[in-house]
Amino acid sequence: MVAITLPDGSVRQYDSAITGAQLAADIGPGLAKAALAIRIGGKMKDLATSIDTDAQVSIVTKKDADALELLRHDAAHVMAEAVQELFPGTQVTIGPAIENGFYYDFARDTPFTLDDLPKIEQRMREIVDRDEVITREEWDRAEAIAHFKSIGEKYKAELIEGLPTTDPIGVYRQGNWKDLCRGPHLPSTGKLGKAFKLTKVAGAYWRGDSNNAMLTRIYGTVWADDKQLAAYTTMLEEAEKRDHRKIGQEMDLFHLQSEAQGSVFWHAKGYTLWRQLELYMRRRLDAAGYQEVKTPQLMNSKQWEASGHWGKYRENMFVVPDEIPSVDDDAPVLSGKSEFLALKPMNCPAHVLIFRQGIKSYRDLPIRMAEFGCCHRNEPHGALHGIMRLRQFTQDDAHIFCREDQIVDEVRQFCELLDVVYKDLGFDRYAIKLALRPEKRFGTDEMWDRAENNLREAVRLAGRQGAEYGWQELPGEGAFYSPKLEFHLTDAIGRTWQCGTIQLDYVLPERLDVHYIGEDGAKHRPVMLHRAILGAFERFLGILIEHHAGKFPLWLAPIQAAVCTITEDADGYAHEVAATLKAAGLRVTTDLRNEKINYKVREHSLAKVPVLVVVGRKEAETHGVALRRLGSPNQEVLALTEAADRLAAEAAVPG
Repeated sequence: MVAITLPDGSVRQYDSAITGAQLAADIGPGLAKAALAIRIGGKMKDLATSIDTDAQVSIVTKKDADALELLRHDAAHVMAEAVQELFPGTQVTIGPAIENGFYYDFARDTPFTLDDLPKIEQRMREIVDRDEVITREEWDRAEAIAHFKSIGEKYKAELIEGLPTTDPIGVYRQGNWKDLCRGPHLPSTGKLGKAFKLTKVAGAYWRGDSNNAMLTRIYGTVWADDKQLAAYTTMLEEAEKRDHRKIGQEMDLFHLQSEAQGSVFWHAKGYTLWRQLELYMRRRLDAAGYQEVKTPQLMNSKQWEASGHWGKYRENMFVVPDEIPSVDDDAPVLSGKSEFLALKPMNCPAHVLIFRQGIKSYRDLPIRMAEFGCCHRNEPHGALHGIMRLRQFTQDDAHIFCREDQIVDEVRQFCELLDVVYKDLGFDRYAIKLALRPEKRFGTDEMWDRAENNLREAVRLAGRQGAEYGWQELPGEGAFYSPKLEFHLTDAIGRTWQCGTIQLDYVLPERLDVHYIGEDGAKHRPVMLHRAILGAFERFLGILIEHHAGKFPLWLAPIQAAVCTITEDADGYAHEVAATLKAAGLRVTTDLRNEKINYKVREHSLAKVPVLVVVGRKEAETHGVALRRLGSPNQEVLALTEAADRLAAEAAVPG
């Protein structure tokens, strides 16, 4: 007897094992038609999976949010089948589902181009129309390796050879085509639908290693229906207009070049934007009781070994030898006693070293230690993207050392501070997610219960556990040493960005022997809270640029006002206007060029200057100005002093 509990709490009894497809059909013909997969105990499985023990089961349809990952995985397989039908001899390698879509890496003598995508897309539609049945098989490891080698699929054979010997070798067939895969998958290609689109082509090294062969990666997107696809396509078009690299060039904010891969050259206007954000954050942190510190860029590898980062992040760290000069030679040489230094990839171990200076009492806690710390990570070239992903970046970083009984209140205060900052910067919507204990973890279940409940309670006390904050718990996604809260911003065109985070750390204080003297006179370990609001400054500025499309709020704009003359005889007055506005605290430029005013308006509008202050002979005579706001065809005529007072009030920094 098999008892199946459905999501509504009802229980269905069966005399013997039953497949997911049979269960859906037993519930109703409509569900049988819509079914894509099943969840058994929360884990997604193929619809053909047999249920032979009592279990909680739900049927997955396109209405389920997590069905998208299934559709995207299948779309990658359908694309690979289409490619191999159209271009015989092409080898398939890896094709996962990713956020908003999928990709597949192909090995081919002639790389694919954008011109190939319409043809591949059309063949994908034909494969969907064929409604090919998708079935799972388990193969013997040696047979699988021999088979893929025999058909010229050396990459698939290599993947199988690298799998743990305990893993079953899963092969999925769809029609006459097959691929190595863990699954799950749809029951047939027809279930995929046609709400997909291939979007771009890129190069990618096999296994991400530049020493390996270069492959061609084809990206695509797929959605549950045409309406969702159309909305996403529109969002992509809008995202292209808002691309921070394009706007950064138009506004003369920054540039990137090969002489400094993964680092940013900030121009004067861009660095003004940076400084305004940094000054704003510094004021908020000062008011919240943080101590700002500054720590070294280079630290001895022994410190990174002690903290555990050397073993985990070594390949992503920039390491240099600490050369010791030879006694017999003026030139520095490496000796057996040489040690290594590493550019810091994060700030936390250095903050621990500051905490360890001097004896700390329980009365001193909490200590909130903040740093706008410059960090370096050796990211592969292919992973770099504008100012969003870099090798050199500055973290909006802080660590809170506190007692166990202070955790809830510290996390609550952090949630409230983050809320203020996000709203000041124009982000009214964000989701809070609690990443829970992973399978492999440090500490006892009791410690994890306490830590997870502390974070839940802090969010509840902050009043942010409701649906309006997108509250969600993510099983298994915490760090190995602690659970964490993640804060996901929603930007102006609906994209989400994970920026803020706070996580409890019981491990680093233990590894680096951190303690304070308790009320009982004994040594106690503090809890270390790692937290960030913006994350990497550069990345957040990229998000800000795209969110506002370069049209920053007046207080943040690099140039707040441009004084533009209509005629040459207003040049003297333009200087007076600019001086008055600067005296009121505004960042001002003047445009006295012998150009028509409409030309000046267009140029400064392209540079996203929020306010144009137009002056001519009439304004000079009346001691007035004509204000024109970015994006508005109208203008407002005011006395100069009134305009200066009004703009200064509008440009006041929040808080």
